[in-house]
Amino acid sequence: MVCPIAARYLTRYQVARYARYVATRCNVVSTLPTNTLRVTAPRKILRPYASSTIVQDLEAWRSDAGRPPVSDTIYALSTAPGRAAIAVIRISGPACLGVYRRLCPNRPDPKPRTAVLRRLYGPDDSRSLHDRILDNGALVLYFPAPNTVTGEDILELHVHGGPAIVRSVLEAISACARTSAESRAAIRLAEPGEFTKRAFYNGRLDLTQAEALGETLAAETEQQRRLAVSGTDGGLAKRYEEWRTMLLYARGELEALIDFSEDQHFDDSPIEFMASISAQVKVLKRQIELHIQNANKGELLRNGISIALLGAPNAGKSSLLNRIVGREAAIVSAEAGTTRDIVDVTVDINGWLCRLGDMAGLRSNSDVGLSQEYGHGPVGLVEQEGIRRARERALHSDVVVALLAVEKKADGSLGVHVNAQVVKAVEECAAAGKTILVVLNKIDLVGQFGHDPEAMTGLKAYISEIFPTVPADRICPTSCREAASVLWEPDQSDPGGIQAVLTQLTSAFRALTTAATGEKTGSLTPAEAQSYWAASLSVTHRQSTYLRQCLIHLNDFLDQSEPQHDLFDPDLAGPHAARNDIDIVTAAEHLRFAADCLAKITGKGEGGDVEDVLGVVFEK
Repeated sequence: MVCPIAARYLTRYQVARYARYVATRCNVVSTLPTNTLRVTAPRKILRPYASSTIVQDLEAWRSDAGRPPVSDTIYALSTAPGRAAIAVIRISGPACLGVYRRLCPNRPDPKPRTAVLRRLYGPDDSRSLHDRILDNGALVLYFPAPNTVTGEDILELHVHGGPAIVRSVLEAISACARTSAESRAAIRLAEPGEFTKRAFYNGRLDLTQAEALGETLAAETEQQRRLAVSGTDGGLAKRYEEWRTMLLYARGELEALIDFSEDQHFDDSPIEFMASISAQVKVLKRQIELHIQNANKGELLRNGISIALLGAPNAGKSSLLNRIVGREAAIVSAEAGTTRDIVDVTVDINGWLCRLGDMAGLRSNSDVGLSQEYGHGPVGLVEQEGIRRARERALHSDVVVALLAVEKKADGSLGVHVNAQVVKAVEECAAAGKTILVVLNKIDLVGQFGHDPEAMTGLKAYISEIFPTVPADRICPTSCREAASVLWEPDQSDPGGIQAVLTQLTSAFRALTTAATGEKTGSLTPAEAQSYWAASLSVTHRQSTYLRQCLIHLNDFLDQSEPQHDLFDPDLAGPHAARNDIDIVTAAEHLRFAADCLAKITGKGEGGDVEDVLGVVFEK
């Protein structure tokens, strides 16, 4: 009988190679057609076949077939270039010991995984030994395959970090290829990311771990470091493989239903059979949707959280930005309208990477003459463009900080300057789902004019009436003037209230980047469930793209698995109507496409598919 998975899973070119591979494990018929493979199998084919070892055998063969032969020995400087105390040069490949013997002549081979001190010599035998000295004291470590970072022999040279020494040692390694008759393999400089690429081909890490390694090297903040480290344990790859295996088994069952339903009796009817698989696919679909949702939150940690400072002219936006970043990043002047364009500053706020945007103050021509402090004269074309950009930037930000200012009224009482343009912009941002924080600036005026500090309670209540959607704890009184005049120390109070603003921002960041949780909690403790979903924050943009494609194919499968006939048509009634209306072949193909998307994430897809992304991933 025909093996359906092998026949559909392999191309014609691959059938003959697979036949030789599987012949040692299965009883293969000697005569093979060009596009089918005949294997003896038990008559009860459905469940045994779907869970048999042939799928795993096929995957192992494809993994080996896709691995390119590696014979070259590569080397590169592993530490940052430039002058340093120590520089590490890494060599990987079959000629490692040959290189060592040329650089350390007449010395015994190093004991594996043991650091030894050696004097390094150039391989030029035409000069005296003394003239060939490259470094008088280098630390040498040798790691034999396969338990190394690349899965190959590794030789590390820890040399003094002077540029001349590093350059001479690198040139000597290259010269070993020309002078050594011991090794036939080429010795060359490694291409970008080639050490990681070899680790992938040799099974030391998968594509998700390679991406996490690149993010580890690029991490600048504490939250980025945590995100990168969470992806290096291979947990995501195992999760993707579990999903992919489930889809492969489901597809195998559908294939068996297609090929053997005519001469086999199954316990379940086709409609019940499809309903069972559809239920599994729906659970998987929900898991993928949550991973995509959490991937978007992870992008905030990688790329930075965008914060917009929104307010009327001279409300203190530039002053607040300077206090947060700890330097004079924006011009501060008593003259209103100093800032006309967007001033973006990148800053680390308690471990979160943020892009803080100071923008033009919002006002309209109807505000002219109300207060000289908040702008005078009509709104010109340049200012109009600045206001338009400010509103647009706020709508595209993750967090909006609305600044209001305390002001002294004509009767001597204190009030809050409220600009209708600011209120409208904040309402638009709230409707768009943005996180809103209100900062009430210039509270130093409360004490300056002899008012009771309890007057702040009334001012905050007034602000809550203006912005009813903003929680009371996200209304922060501040004084940028006090914060600028006093050097804040950890054991002192918070002059100016800037630290309170940062605390509220951190709380907002945590809410934006906390992973959403789903159904995978039945056998897990609450802490384990949170850890399970927190790992999905490290899903990269590339992985998320393939997850979205997988989701499309799963939706297509679910659409295909539902009977589409008219329930009121008597001609289509009966036990076989559903099966006749469901295209099981097309449904199985949708599962194959979905499984292929998951395979591309971990690098276990077909060779051509994987090679499209390998270069981009490893060069990072």
